[in-house]
Amino acid sequence: MELDIRPVRPEDAAELADLLNEIIARGGTTALEAPFTPQALTEAYLTGPDVVCCFVAVDRACGRLEGFQTLGAYPGLPEDVGDIGTFARVGNAQRGVGSMLFAATSAEARKRGLTAVNATIRADNTGGLAFYSRLGFVDHAVREAVPLADGTLVDRISKRYRLDRTGGGEP
Repeated sequence: MELDIRPVRPEDAAELADLLNEIIARGGTTALEAPFTPQALTEAYLTGPDVVCCFVAVDRACGRLEGFQTLGAYPGLPEDVGDIGTFARVGNAQRGVGSMLFAATSAEARKRGLTAVNATIRADNTGGLAFYSRLGFVDHAVREAVPLADGTLVDRISKRYRLDRTGGGEP
């Protein structure tokens, strides 16, 4: 599959909401638990006031959106640190979608003067933890025993990627 990476567009919202809602319904790989309408997704992660940037991966052959990566301001983080979320279509993990998106996201973050990117991942999401580690994110903090909607307690691991270096390193 050949992918094009581009900034999100308003007309992407419905397809991206479907993509994200399938991930949420599957469970286990995102801290998000409630489905999104296209409008709610737009406000929270695509173009809302706290969004720094959002890029989509498009299958060049058929035009289908294969994933998206959003970077935004997040309460409790310094102003020069963006918070990232990466979502790839179910069944497309390990195909380079997230890595290609991160090249665009990190370049835009640098352009906007950010010094680091934060990723907070459920401790039971081994694929997500491995993905961010492969990109050069390093462990930064752990919030222990965060409850899911059903009461299950799961740690959240925050990793950081330094943009003011060639990548990775201590936060």
